[in-house]
Amino acid sequence: VTEFVLIGFSDRPYQNLSLFFVFLIIYIVSILGNLGIIYLVYNNVKFHTPMYFFLSNLSVVDLVYSSDIAPKMLVGLYFSKTFISYVGCAVQLFIFCALGSTECILFGVMAYDRYVAICSPLNYNLIMQHKICLVLMLGAYSTGFLHSLIETCSTFHLSFCASNVLHHFVCDFPPLLSISCTDTTINEMVLFIFSSSVTVPSIVVILGSYVSIFITILKIITPNARQKAYSTCASHIIAVTLFYSTVLYVYLRPNSPSSGDNANMATVLYTVVLPMLNPLIYSLRNKDIKLAMIHLFQSKL
Repeated sequence: VTEFVLIGFSDRPYQNLSLFFVFLIIYIVSILGNLGIIYLVYNNVKFHTPMYFFLSNLSVVDLVYSSDIAPKMLVGLYFSKTFISYVGCAVQLFIFCALGSTECILFGVMAYDRYVAICSPLNYNLIMQHKICLVLMLGAYSTGFLHSLIETCSTFHLSFCASNVLHHFVCDFPPLLSISCTDTTINEMVLFIFSSSVTVPSIVVILGSYVSIFITILKIITPNARQKAYSTCASHIIAVTLFYSTVLYVYLRPNSPSSGDNANMATVLYTVVLPMLNPLIYSLRNKDIKLAMIHLFQSKL
């Protein structure tokens, strides 16, 4: 096999054109939203804090992440199917897995940041120093790219001789394993173990952080302070819930029919739709970002 055929939405050709315009708008909004967050954070001294540092890195990940997937998906929708070279498929899968894994870890880091801010506010500046934030981000990227390297090399070590047709809109592990003409038992175990090793610790950190946060919030007497603390965490909880629910559905069920419509739509959600929703979720619920955006638009106009 020298190339693969992606036919993720070919079973609904009558919907392809409408889906094309829908996802094109989503992708454009995603680019503008994430670029806007990055611009605001790095050009406004008020946002030079750990929380916004992690948020801007989330926008960088989402921007590259969606750009790795959406253009090829749009081509597939417009032409009903699309071709991708063997090397191109490996590169797309590597970037896809690396940034997806990084985002999993980054959500855990952001939860820990909120935990320190609410549960230990007096020690926040001491704990979340700039160098600590850089180490945490470097750890997230390093772990994500190492995980992706292992998974991608393991997958493309297989032989693909029976078929080159992927019933998906992206080069992903489950559809690639399903068309391999060699035994994929070990690969499925590797996928399950390494995906679990990335997602489960992050989920444990998130759950542990928010249990402590909610216990601390319940002890707050002032209603305004309590409401502010809830508002600070709400955006992150929404984004985390949407992301992890789809990732766990697709990757931690190696024997599920992942090439079906449900898995395809779950992949669409966390690769294309969530990168658009994340800047909206964080900006619409954040008064400082909303004010900064209004001032930016007023100055440009």
